[in-house]
Amino acid sequence: MRRIIRPFIHSLCLTLCLTAVSTTTYSAPKTLVFSAIPDQNQSQLIKRFGKVADYLTEKLGIPVKYVPVKSYSAAITAFRNNQVQLAWFGGLSGVRARLLVPGSEAIAQGIEDTEFKTYFIAHHSTGLTASEDFPSAIADKTFTFGSKGSTSGRLMPEYFIREHLGKAPNKILKRVGFSGNHSRTIALVQTGAYQLGATNYKVWEQEMMAGKIDTNKVSVIWKTPSYPDYQWTIRGDVDSVWGTGFKARIKQALLDIKDPTLLEAFPRSRFISADNDDYQPILDTAKKIGLID
Repeated sequence: MRRIIRPFIHSLCLTLCLTAVSTTTYSAPKTLVFSAIPDQNQSQLIKRFGKVADYLTEKLGIPVKYVPVKSYSAAITAFRNNQVQLAWFGGLSGVRARLLVPGSEAIAQGIEDTEFKTYFIAHHSTGLTASEDFPSAIADKTFTFGSKGSTSGRLMPEYFIREHLGKAPNKILKRVGFSGNHSRTIALVQTGAYQLGATNYKVWEQEMMAGKIDTNKVSVIWKTPSYPDYQWTIRGDVDSVWGTGFKARIKQALLDIKDPTLLEAFPRSRFISADNDDYQPILDTAKKIGLID
């Protein structure tokens, strides 16, 4: 009996040990999850960032997944809760996210993001036309911003309204709305639901090229001075999960994007290095108008 039991026990131990080694050696790598602020309609974002996920998966050698969110605040919350480790934020949302997650960093931006602009647009019925001077005649008219957390759709246009008209928007405009995203802002002004609006200049140009804007109904009446905006922000703890140097690898992968299809989807001509100090003007402006304490 002993002769039978001993080989059996030896065989069982060997099997368990091999199973343990196999599980340790061949366990699937952890998935890197990223998201982005919903500044355009969801179908456009899924198409854009699905391609980015495929690119990063190939470049980094690990699974990379894009997860859409429904609002700017949801993108920040997902980043804070480590549900996503990388995010394409606007200037304001990036600043807010990094304040909530110490050690997180802005690592890349489009070259266009160093000098971003907001377009003030007007329905033709207002009679307002393009000018280099701030359109003071917007007072007493209806106006829609984009998302409440948008840099180009809320923070900066509100700042310039306050600077030029001396009052908060709701004190000087007939009615103030928040469309939720830049595509929606353009649509609302084009239909006349709002007389005026503030939109991201890149989204305006993109929708113009796509034939979605009727210039007989809506046009740009003022372009703001430039400011820093979008950026890729990453959590500071990624190296502890994927290994030393992983953050640097992600940054380099973003800077290495050369595929015109990927770049045009943003749309950006190329990505360049960024850091947190680049967005100090956004933090200062947000504090000045009371969006950040």
